[in-house]
Amino acid sequence: MPTMTGEPVGVLGPPGDGAGFAAWVRPHLAAMARLAGRLAVGADRDDIVQEALARAWAKRGQYDASRGTPSAWLLAITADQARKAVRRMRTGGARLSLIDAPEDARPVSRPDLDARMDVDHAIMSLSARQRLAVDCYYFADLSIADTAAVMGCSEGTVKSTLSDARSRLRTLLEVTE
Repeated sequence: MPTMTGEPVGVLGPPGDGAGFAAWVRPHLAAMARLAGRLAVGADRDDIVQEALARAWAKRGQYDASRGTPSAWLLAITADQARKAVRRMRTGGARLSLIDAPEDARPVSRPDLDARMDVDHAIMSLSARQRLAVDCYYFADLSIADTAAVMGCSEGTVKSTLSDARSRLRTLLEVTE
């Protein structure tokens, strides 16, 4: 039975040779990049994906097809590397201020971008667990089962977490006139 990403369940593990491993991960690179970009805003998502691929290569012998699809396994590693990147960003690096920016360098208000910023801000206010569930399910297009594998929990927990997240987002994005 294929998953949402089209992978058959019970796929063999990653090949031990470099070319075979590259072919094995290639279909998942776009989802890995999307998840890295969503979870570590401001970090270089390509660096996160590269770190995740290096980690996957080093741990390729630990892949267990009975515990999830290759996509779920790779995205779990990507999520872990994104969390590490966020921690590194918090401990170092100066923040730039738009207050000191020249007039022409300041952002211009656009309604379409403002609405997207509202949604992004609301998602960022969710708990880390809710954000991961939302990012995996809605932005990385994973199934409930694959999201559960990435999160390391049951499918029922994913459904409950997504329900709680949607409820919180409805409250945060409620428009009053």
